[in-house]
Amino acid sequence: MSPVILWFRQDLRLSDHPALNAAAARGAVIPLFILDDETPGPWRWGGASRWWLHHSLVSLGKKLPLVLRRGRADAVLRDVLKQSGASALHFTRDYTPWSGPLEQRIKVLCDELGIDCHRHGGFLLHEPEAIRNGQGEPYKVYTPFSRACFASGEPRLPKPAPKVEWATPGLASDKLESWRLLPTRPNWATGFEAAWQPGEQGAQAALQRFLEAGLADYAEGRDRPDKPFTSRLSPHLHWGEISPHQIWAATRAAAAHAGGRLDGGAEKFLKEILWREFSYHLLHHWPEFPAKSFRPEFEAFPWANDEAALRRWQQGKTGYPIVDAGLRELWATGTMHNRVRMIVASFLIKHLQLDWREGQHWFWDTLVDADLAANSASWQWVAGCGADAAPYYRIFNPILQGVKFDPEGAYVKRWVPELRSIAAEHIHTPWEMPVPPAAYPAPMVDHAKARARAMAAFQSIKGIAG
Repeated sequence: MSPVILWFRQDLRLSDHPALNAAAARGAVIPLFILDDETPGPWRWGGASRWWLHHSLVSLGKKLPLVLRRGRADAVLRDVLKQSGASALHFTRDYTPWSGPLEQRIKVLCDELGIDCHRHGGFLLHEPEAIRNGQGEPYKVYTPFSRACFASGEPRLPKPAPKVEWATPGLASDKLESWRLLPTRPNWATGFEAAWQPGEQGAQAALQRFLEAGLADYAEGRDRPDKPFTSRLSPHLHWGEISPHQIWAATRAAAAHAGGRLDGGAEKFLKEILWREFSYHLLHHWPEFPAKSFRPEFEAFPWANDEAALRRWQQGKTGYPIVDAGLRELWATGTMHNRVRMIVASFLIKHLQLDWREGQHWFWDTLVDADLAANSASWQWVAGCGADAAPYYRIFNPILQGVKFDPEGAYVKRWVPELRSIAAEHIHTPWEMPVPPAAYPAPMVDHAKARARAMAAFQSIKGIAG
């Protein structure tokens, strides 16, 4: 019996894997992963993503004889299908703007070769076509979208990994090391390994830790970067090392087992899962979302062009401690606390008046969970130009944000060593001390003046509505 190919994409796991289940039911399975740096164009994986991908493939490769190939996905698939004599191809659907045309080309290719082609869900709880408003149109506002998701019923339960007969009939495989996904000199990822465990096992461990130690305090604690109450599941979810169905079911089970004590945290956390769904809903229906403002009037916004200011922001040298702590955490670990992401994004857009796409591209290169849908939706949300976005005039005060969410300065002191000896009363305004710390920069802009400038720029756009 001819083998079938399972084309791994952002679904680097064995459990709750619809494409794998379907492939395994057909016979021997050829596991294939393709590194395609051509099809995505400017959205090829950034440095931090490549670090994660390397280690995730190492983890997956310990469980099966993974065939690795590099090149344009449809061209590689043509070669592998011919070389293997496979009778079918199974893969998980992707939602990036280039994936629809790619998947269509692959379907045509399989038809030409007389091979069965099967595309499966599994990356989202709900396919983008499934959730629509009363007029049959895509939602543009998150809250009614999330209500519609809850009203649609509980998602299906996750399934265990199937028994699989793996096969690689004479297929050559690249050496993972030859892809050079890891940084060399300088090795800027030295702090990543202590912070993360890529792979399906690491994903399940992260979920268990969160359910046991973070979920109960999540509703309030999720905004505290000095506290360990976030799930840290986003890179695992992004790379498909765990499915949203597994997270949803486990969260529901934990809340039920606790007899209602976790309901507030569970509800808030599940809504965050649905924000991810909403982001992909937007990306699917508006494929230009990563590059263009959803509200077209913002394309005329008078963005500043200041490379020096952008560089100081990237380096975490703005002079505002909570902003700098977040950007240094990002560089050191490949992630940033979600509340702080909003603060640093607001600072870039509102205080420095730099284009939201500058921040989006920096995050794309430096985040291990750099996700096109979530990244685009979140940056546009802060900028006020996205679907259901915060209004532009909502300008975070980085001082008050620090005082409120890092009151003792523990988060700042962890990532900004120049301020570790500063008392909590001065930690978010060190420039106001009688003798400011010499090693730490003064604020690059004054908050009040920056806010006034941002509002004047906003009001200059014709046809804008608050």
